[in-house]
Amino acid sequence: MSVGTVVVLTGAGISAESGLSTFRGPDGLWEGHHVADVATPEAFTHDPVTVQRFYNRLRARLPAVTPNAAHHALVRLEHAMGTAFHLITQNIDDLHQRAGSTRITAMHGGLTMIRHVDTGDVLSWHGDLPENEQHWRPHVVWFGERTIGLDHITEMLSQAMLFLAIGTSGTVYPANQFAAIAKRAGATTIEVNLEATAGAFDFTLTGPATQVVPGLVERLIEGPLAALAVHGG
Repeated sequence: MSVGTVVVLTGAGISAESGLSTFRGPDGLWEGHHVADVATPEAFTHDPVTVQRFYNRLRARLPAVTPNAAHHALVRLEHAMGTAFHLITQNIDDLHQRAGSTRITAMHGGLTMIRHVDTGDVLSWHGDLPENEQHWRPHVVWFGERTIGLDHITEMLSQAMLFLAIGTSGTVYPANQFAAIAKRAGATTIEVNLEATAGAFDFTLTGPATQVVPGLVERLIEGPLAALAVHGG
């Protein structure tokens, strides 16, 4: 198979189909909290108890959900393409990793990791942190913090022949720039979503990721022109 370099971006929509909350709702609240109270460095400094309790609760939900057909399809695509494939996820759950994805950049960190506030050391962590813990924090990118691996992401996008966005609105910086970067590199861009977004994609495939992505992946393995021919413009 020769498909060229494929870069995939996933967002909350793919996890929602496993039954995981998309966390931030249309009212701007995140699990009933104002974002500023649980997702900023200042919140952790001023009220670590609330922040640790919040992320302990999110972390405790992960064992109750499992990767879905879209997660597993992307693993098949990675196995087929090897080093010509890279997955970027905006999600902080571990569903891609549990499905078997290894060529992955978790640009917002992950619930199953913690980071030391002074040394920057990162540890795998699946249980609760003490609510009064102030030296170890969730390894999650909060508002005002730099996206993880952004330089590498930009490099991968600049080499892409195909960019695929799944289950993301693509409205939040810097992810809202990814399709444009890939297009400037000459890549074909495709989005898979419940409805079309405002992004400048060449193709939009509407429907649940669990229904759309497996078939799309099989056609990509056959060759990108076959995938595009089947779905049309």
